[in-house]
Amino acid sequence: MTSSELGTVVKPEVILLENVLGEIATGRLRVPKFQRPFVWRPEQMTELFDSIDRSYPIGSLLIWETNIQLASLDKIADFEVPPPPLDGRVAYLLDGHQRLSTLFGCLRKTVPNTNSDEQHDWLWEVYRVLGERNDRNQFQHWKKPSLPPENYLPMRSVLRTMDFLTFARRLQEAEKFSDRIDLLVDEAEELAQRFKSYQMATVRLVGGDLKQAVTVFSRLNSSGQSMTPDQMVSALTYQNDDTETLADRIKGIQEDVDSDGFGTVASITIFRSILAVAGEEDVQEARWEVLAERIGEGLAESVEETATALRRAVEFLKKDVGVPLARLVPYNAQIMLLVAFFNAADNPPQKKLDILSKWFWTTSWSGYFAGANTTQIKFALQEMKNFAEGRGNLDLSGQVARPFPDRFDMRSARIRSFIIWELQRYSQRLDHAGEAIDAVSLLAKLDTGAYRHVMTHGKDASSPANRVVMPTLPGVSIKRTLLGLADEMGNEVLASHGIPAKAVEKLQLNDTGGFIKERAAFLAEEERKFISELGVPLSKKIAAEADIDTD
Repeated sequence: MTSSELGTVVKPEVILLENVLGEIATGRLRVPKFQRPFVWRPEQMTELFDSIDRSYPIGSLLIWETNIQLASLDKIADFEVPPPPLDGRVAYLLDGHQRLSTLFGCLRKTVPNTNSDEQHDWLWEVYRVLGERNDRNQFQHWKKPSLPPENYLPMRSVLRTMDFLTFARRLQEAEKFSDRIDLLVDEAEELAQRFKSYQMATVRLVGGDLKQAVTVFSRLNSSGQSMTPDQMVSALTYQNDDTETLADRIKGIQEDVDSDGFGTVASITIFRSILAVAGEEDVQEARWEVLAERIGEGLAESVEETATALRRAVEFLKKDVGVPLARLVPYNAQIMLLVAFFNAADNPPQKKLDILSKWFWTTSWSGYFAGANTTQIKFALQEMKNFAEGRGNLDLSGQVARPFPDRFDMRSARIRSFIIWELQRYSQRLDHAGEAIDAVSLLAKLDTGAYRHVMTHGKDASSPANRVVMPTLPGVSIKRTLLGLADEMGNEVLASHGIPAKAVEKLQLNDTGGFIKERAAFLAEEERKFISELGVPLSKKIAAEADIDTD
């Protein structure tokens, strides 16, 4: 069936960025309420500007033009937009909300906020640093309450002539740039022209109803779509009132789990968990129309059951396995399968939980779910439900723990498994003064930044053994801190981080490569002991490359 047979005409076109933003400003281009809110991080925003500056593709917008009135957001990028006009068609943004919100907020903002360093105040203030010619991203947020340096071009000025002239005048009055003022002004003018002439690829859907528009969207974006499955189903079942959508309910479940300190579980994981609880055999495939019909046949009732089972799964991960943060779970499929288990098993005995714990560790170390296809996930789901209901066991045969990873990369499930283990093994870490360190809190706050380098460059700099969770005095490196530890207390501090005496001896000789090798061998042996105690087969190799296998 073609799009025209569906009642929707597909019109690919190219539109000036300035005109697209103008449609938003007049209320003619709107974001329907079933879309997720603005969630981009600051670095994603600056990367978008950098891509436009370098003429990289940023993806197409998908716009649905219709006479149908849908409930829509009254704010975009924290700015109020006027109500939809009554004199013609309204267009709804089905794909591209994060990108357009970034561009609208940063390019249409009129007055800079120089009185606050709170994120909500500086988020829409992106600047292009002029005069720094290198391959790095030259777009930055200015996070301080003071004015930025004169060579920071505010992106809000590139589409506004008067604002641009004000910037140029301030730049010309700055003495420290007097020797290259013409070059900086030329650079600013070239950048402004690039954004004024920038054209956005757009697919405009004209006519039809919402279900037809979303069906066309799913076919146009059969892979890699940025509208998540829960949003797709929410759109297909959308009621133009205050009724909660499936996406709303999933957001509520996320907030409930996050409020308990576990962090955010991905919406796609919760969505697939709901399908598993509802009895769907294939939780991977995007059969939008079928799933939308099931909303009215009881899928919505499975949401509460999923929320309860997810809370129990999180409690199990934290208490029985020792996973403190959702960010560390090696595979999202593991969370979905645990939800299925705890939904089917009301009060499992400890023996069963012990088996489940071994299953988690084994599948994490072996990389069982790396690149798992639909058939594998279907089999694993059925096996887990059978195990929960006492109709079978979990088959762990043939799974071998992968070697100690040679590279620290949080995209690797093997590294996340290692971190879960070492957070438990070295749970009483001490800083340079002998004070306790809350490694989990630091990891939750700083992510990979919590694990600091001992050696900042060299062949083995990427090794997990080169990373230590230890706050230091301002301006003092980890290496200097370790070398400056007093003997008596220092030994206790070093031991609390899994740093053996042989490694310290190498560091004292300024042999940082030797330090890393000694510590890597020590940590690998300690981890292998733990793996053996659980009865999981070990690889013959001690260390190997850490695969990037995020699911």
